[in-house]
Amino acid sequence: MCDIPIPTESTTDDFETRLVQALNHGGLLLLTSIGYRTGLLEALAGQSPLTSQALAERSGLQERYVREWLGGMVAAEVVETDPGTARYWLPDERAALLTDRGEANLAVYAQFMPLLGSVEDDVVRCFHEGGGVPYDRYPRFQEVMASDSGQTVLPALFDAILPLAPGLTDRLEAGIRVLDCACGRGRALLAMAERFPASRFTGYDLSEEAIAWAREQAGRAGLTNLTFEVRDLSDFDDTAEPGAFELVTTFDGIHDQARPRRLLAGIHRSLTDDGIYLVQDIHASSHHHQDREHPLGAILYAVSLSHCMTVSLAQGGEGLGTMWGRERALAYLEEAGFRDIHVHQLEHDIQNDYFVCRP
Repeated sequence: MCDIPIPTESTTDDFETRLVQALNHGGLLLLTSIGYRTGLLEALAGQSPLTSQALAERSGLQERYVREWLGGMVAAEVVETDPGTARYWLPDERAALLTDRGEANLAVYAQFMPLLGSVEDDVVRCFHEGGGVPYDRYPRFQEVMASDSGQTVLPALFDAILPLAPGLTDRLEAGIRVLDCACGRGRALLAMAERFPASRFTGYDLSEEAIAWAREQAGRAGLTNLTFEVRDLSDFDDTAEPGAFELVTTFDGIHDQARPRRLLAGIHRSLTDDGIYLVQDIHASSHHHQDREHPLGAILYAVSLSHCMTVSLAQGGEGLGTMWGRERALAYLEEAGFRDIHVHQLEHDIQNDYFVCRP
């Protein structure tokens, strides 16, 4: 039996400090999400100091709400203020991390907190009764995930992700058949279809809203080499057309499936003998104790509990969860029939692993 350390007064004080900080940080994330969605952060970026009234007019918002938001952002040491003139500004180095002026807009991720908090009652009920929270309880999830992938997948897709499979870019330029499973709003497919007109692209997703959005964007762009289909992939091992695609991709698409093993088996079945399966999924361990040092461990488990795990359980599924981990991912891929598997991490993306798999 292992010895359990007894907390000292100093460690208790440290933990209390952490909890108080967490409360403040939670408030900051909610304020940041509001600032992102209302356009307040973008309206402040690069501007000379503004009064709350001027910022409200610039943003088309109500001044009283803007003033209270500014107070919170000042308390969080994000926005600066001059008490003598009652003006506010967002320093450039912070704007670079909270708006589209920088390489990554971290305000995008703040949206997860209020989004997931909105289903807390449902999740608590599931703790008592079992089951899960269905997709239709998350009306904005596809929108937020599209913003997320717009910063992790799209900027690196052509220069870093596709080149992980040697020769793949050349094959796409020459013309191959490509499937993206659990494609969401299909932003990766839209980008690839435009870049590689000789190839043909298909996207499957369970969300009617996401597929409708993707079809509209494809129509606006005049992309005739791209189709989207609303499809439940829980029986893909039986319904996948054998040898139909030279490339299959999933971007954060496996861990919230009802039956991920069946999907992976179907992907293996749908590939040609020389095909490639390119997987992006969450970087984690399949063992809880090894996630203690994960820089995003707590938030990713919160996302899993409040979305990815529970939406799978709502379908009577496995409930794999966001943090299924690299070890389990490799085991599932091998079980599906893949024998040549290489795992990569990209410098810009601490959140994901990238698997290049061949039959």
